[in-house]
Amino acid sequence: MPKVNLEEIRNKVHAKQQTFKARLFVCASTGCIASGCKAVMEAVLSSLKNHELDKDVEIVPAGCMGLCSHGPLIRVEVKGQDPILYTEMDPMLSRLMVAEHLEPALKRPEGFAGVPEFMLEHTLSLDAPFFTDQVKVVLENSGKIVPENIDDYIADGGYQALERVFTQMSPDEVVREITESGLRGRGGGGFPTGKKWELTAAVKGPEKFMICNGDEGDPGAYMDRSILEGNPHAVIEGMLIAGYAIGATSGWFYVRAEYPLAVERLDKAIKAARRYNLLGKDILGAGINLDLDIRLGAGAFVCGEETALIASIEGKRGSPTPRPPYPSQKGLWNMPSCVNNVETLANVPTIIRRGGSWFNSMGTATSKGTKVFALTGKVKHSGLIEVPMGISLSRIVESIGGGSSTDKQIKAVQTGGPSGGVIPREQLDLPVCYEELKKLGSIMGSGGMIVMDEDDDMVDIAKFYLGFTVDESCGKCAPCRIGGKQLLCLLEKISDGYGTEEDLDDLRRLSMAVKRASLCGLGQTAPNPVISTLQFFEQEYLDKLHARDNEAAEEAEAGN
Repeated sequence: MPKVNLEEIRNKVHAKQQTFKARLFVCASTGCIASGCKAVMEAVLSSLKNHELDKDVEIVPAGCMGLCSHGPLIRVEVKGQDPILYTEMDPMLSRLMVAEHLEPALKRPEGFAGVPEFMLEHTLSLDAPFFTDQVKVVLENSGKIVPENIDDYIADGGYQALERVFTQMSPDEVVREITESGLRGRGGGGFPTGKKWELTAAVKGPEKFMICNGDEGDPGAYMDRSILEGNPHAVIEGMLIAGYAIGATSGWFYVRAEYPLAVERLDKAIKAARRYNLLGKDILGAGINLDLDIRLGAGAFVCGEETALIASIEGKRGSPTPRPPYPSQKGLWNMPSCVNNVETLANVPTIIRRGGSWFNSMGTATSKGTKVFALTGKVKHSGLIEVPMGISLSRIVESIGGGSSTDKQIKAVQTGGPSGGVIPREQLDLPVCYEELKKLGSIMGSGGMIVMDEDDDMVDIAKFYLGFTVDESCGKCAPCRIGGKQLLCLLEKISDGYGTEEDLDDLRRLSMAVKRASLCGLGQTAPNPVISTLQFFEQEYLDKLHARDNEAAEEAEAGN
């Protein structure tokens, strides 16, 4: 197969883009599809034809633009004018946008007065803190390219890093570059990525496997799904570079079946990369053979743990195994294997292009680069964000998120999903990094971040998350299977108003026993919501103790 000319493709796409007077970027992620973006896109297409603008305007069905709570979204970019972001669009508003904005802007620019006044409430300035306080590395192209079009990705610098790696760098040099960057695993544990690659590369074996963990399962989290939907080629490119660095012979994407759009776009991207000789045999004519395939997960939360994930790929029951041996020693089919999550791999091409020292210049002393979060809960602007490590939680909530959506005081922020902790308002100046979150009994996790106000009951919050992990436990080890259930029973007793102070002591003792004795990360972190709410919101637990007895006494007194 002839070597693809990346530069030629870039020039061709850029030349085509210059033929349009305007470009409309329509968010076509799962969130905006659910809120009606397909009907909006059809209305825009119809209206453009009616106004004879269809030859002058390009419609770009793009990935997630971040502002998920205000979809469907359309970003209008007219040559020579500032871009405009329209929010909460419907078919009627879309037709009006074409008639009252695009038509005069393109056909009567001298008389164009800007966004019609009646549509101002459906716009958000791109100078708003939601956008300006972010630093986008992983999400740099999401919302700007057609995810299913490999040429769009190549035109924005895609596969440039792969070409450089395969033609100019040795595997050891790639590992050193990633090590210098300080990139750590974005799936939760935060293990240094360069070190993981180095350990896997050092192990000899007839075959080696590269595995991408896309089994995102935290409630309220959708970072990996959005990356795969919005820019699947970035993850493929990162996988290929990682595979080359460790000496892999093939690679596997493990993605949960509940992400049908992500799986569909990833599958199309893999096939397109094969057609362009960017995947498969003799990639880019460099004599390197590496192919990728997809395996679907059945939605088991525990399969986010790498040994359980590997068992699932092998067709076995998804349950963890003791370590050592680590996957780098004996992983998939007992061969050396390296498991990185979606966001980790999506960082790799940009690090190779811009250099490890560039990535290392962002963040804190031990937490480098940026982190993608799904900011949800009681904030005005919930959605997908990417921020530099070390930014404070208060800046994320108040500036990027726009503050409370209920006009009530923010009470706490929960990070790290079911495995994380609840951080009280008084601690929100905390810098977001692995070590600082751990000090407060929480974790970075894969990137879920839920904002709560004064109406939220912290005992109920702990009960909800613990109930989730109890349901998702594989049951293999007794501390998680039995200890988790007993913790939940204690929480239910307290929540129902029958608890005693001895129950609080039992919660603390049992939580530490479960953390210390569980086999895998699910059980080891499951008590975190209980421990953190007890630490910072103990009074709410105390208020519920003997509540039923007190109610009965009050009723008896009233009867007398």
